[in-house]
Amino acid sequence: MTSAFSRVIGVATALMIAGSVSAQDESANRVAANTDWSVFVEDSPQECWGVSAPKETVNTLDGQPVAVRRSEILLFVFYRPGAGVRGQVTFTGGYPFAGGSTVEMDIGGTKFELFTESEWAWPATPEDDAAIVAAMRRGAGAILTARSGRGTQTVDSFSLVGFTAAIEEAERRCAS
Repeated sequence: MTSAFSRVIGVATALMIAGSVSAQDESANRVAANTDWSVFVEDSPQECWGVSAPKETVNTLDGQPVAVRRSEILLFVFYRPGAGVRGQVTFTGGYPFAGGSTVEMDIGGTKFELFTESEWAWPATPEDDAAIVAAMRRGAGAILTARSGRGTQTVDSFSLVGFTAAIEEAERRCAS
């Protein structure tokens, strides 16, 4: 299976399970909560992920703050042993991203680019995933800056408190 095809399958899977994540606190498949990050597990197919919602969100249009309606805003790291996925970073901004746009992810001054499709964004390669996860382990926060299809710029700030414990738990539960 090619890397690009694997990423498409991974994003499709993320779309399918997003509904179960949207009720994070009530979900029966949440197995751990590590400060600002929670861990979820699915059995068939086996999937484990750490997920967090932003601590702060700022929306602007033409440089002015605006009130916008967004669905769930979540940052994930997935493990899918059956598909060979280990530490896949995925972000949903709660709106359709501008066509052809990217999301900038800033972790302690180190910047990464996430590619977008509809409401989802992810790094280009598994190597990029690994670099982002390593930066997230060392960092205190992640800031994701994106642009909606309507031209709104969004800046979502995520805490990384509990990140390492959460992804270690997710990885352990999905060890193949």
